[in-house]
Amino acid sequence: MHLPRSLWRAALLFALAWLAASGAARAADETLRVGSKRFTESYILAELLAQTAAPHTASPPVVRQGLGNTAIVYEALRSGAIDMYAEYTGTIALEILKGSPANTREAMNAALAPMGLGVAIPLGFNDGYALAVRAPDAERLGLRTLSDLAKHPELKLGLSNEFIGRADGWKGLADRYGFTQVPTGLDHGLAYDAVAAKQIDVIDIYTTDAKIDHLGLRVLEDDKKYFPRYDAVVLYKLDLPTRLPKAWAALQTLEGKVDEHAMIAMNARAELQSVPFDVIARDFLANTGKDAKAQPQEARRGFMAKLFGPDLWKLARQHLVLVALSVGIAILIGVPIAILVFPHVRLRAVVLGLASLLQTVPSLALLAVLISMLGAIGALPALIALTLYSLLPIMRNTVTGLAEVPNGLRLAGTALGMTPPQSLQLVLLPLALPTLLAGVRTATAIAIGTATIAAFIGAGGFGERIVTGLALNDRELLVAGALPAAALALLSEGIFELVEYLMRRRRRAPPSSLPPA
Repeated sequence: MHLPRSLWRAALLFALAWLAASGAARAADETLRVGSKRFTESYILAELLAQTAAPHTASPPVVRQGLGNTAIVYEALRSGAIDMYAEYTGTIALEILKGSPANTREAMNAALAPMGLGVAIPLGFNDGYALAVRAPDAERLGLRTLSDLAKHPELKLGLSNEFIGRADGWKGLADRYGFTQVPTGLDHGLAYDAVAAKQIDVIDIYTTDAKIDHLGLRVLEDDKKYFPRYDAVVLYKLDLPTRLPKAWAALQTLEGKVDEHAMIAMNARAELQSVPFDVIARDFLANTGKDAKAQPQEARRGFMAKLFGPDLWKLARQHLVLVALSVGIAILIGVPIAILVFPHVRLRAVVLGLASLLQTVPSLALLAVLISMLGAIGALPALIALTLYSLLPIMRNTVTGLAEVPNGLRLAGTALGMTPPQSLQLVLLPLALPTLLAGVRTATAIAIGTATIAAFIGAGGFGERIVTGLALNDRELLVAGALPAAALALLSEGIFELVEYLMRRRRRAPPSSLPPA
């Protein structure tokens, strides 16, 4: 099969870009990379760590915000994609070390050392799990403890998906207290809206959440002592202190500096006043030792300020690059494969079946697997995932377009003495092009939507606003991320519509008259 030289050039350029990205990753050895999970407190602590180290690093620290739940951010750390993040002792003991007896920091370090990880810098506060109900319901039903809650199976529980699946989460708690309810899985931020709207009665909370008092919730006492302490610490790569000794020394100054009142106050500024995370961290560092509640009360940013914020063009560029590259690479891979398998019915069915199977893999699960395989987060795993999701519509439509070419035209090409490559280039592909283009159009729409998930692994794009809006339960920020993505989808549809119109017009145009003999 002979492909146009432009396709080979494009493939070569992609390979060179891939090698350059790998070289850039190696060059980033002197850069401090800080990660965070996808909830308010973790965003703030990541900025706090980065800003503390920043004066003592050769280049500004890279902050990878909102990387998802424990499994994803831990995998990013283990693979070396980040150097550290703020974690909690209870999570380390039960979720990362899978319940091994590690009740002290020394025991944790002994268990983590074979993985190349360590625990250090206790920040000074405990942020434990708890269950909470609306205060009026607690008064009416006499709910003070979790044992009291177990006596009311009629109450509806809405728990975060991570809490439901954690080793130290719902299953063990239900066994300890004898709960019979089947909880509904919700995003942690959205659960507050649901309980306030009386759609559910009980939610899981972090004890430093700002909205506990704001919404008038009653935190139920863990009277059977199921939950361990969740003291905030830094989980880090063991080579970090020797690789960046000055930054590491600066980070030690945070030990014991953040108490629970300060953390609740910082969470409140983010969730109730929409203050940016970097501003909150900077203010805390500038006022260390002072009352965190003495911070000025900023005016809440309006929707238009969020929609047309200074990050709009950066996020648009990131989103466009992810979509354009992934669809372009999928064309380079998918079209040749579809052409190769088209004459072989059984092989074609197998290849298209495998492409269909890829579509059934949840995007976050695929991203987690890619992080583990590549040892990287950010654009590279996101690009690979989006490319894999784009393959099916492109391959299927290429095969369909080739199958739709009338048999008479195929035979006509053969009768004119065309070789199979010539027939493919001059007859089959031009006639299949409209159907192939429809597949590219579908792949582009899929990529624009799915690219919002890339923000979960630090790849940027409009999903960054959506992920942050979920963490803050900020509907305006959610819409400020969704609207530009929708506008981009509409713009792509308009471009494809224009291309198809021009193709139809060209096909209808009468052939140019022949010159006189």
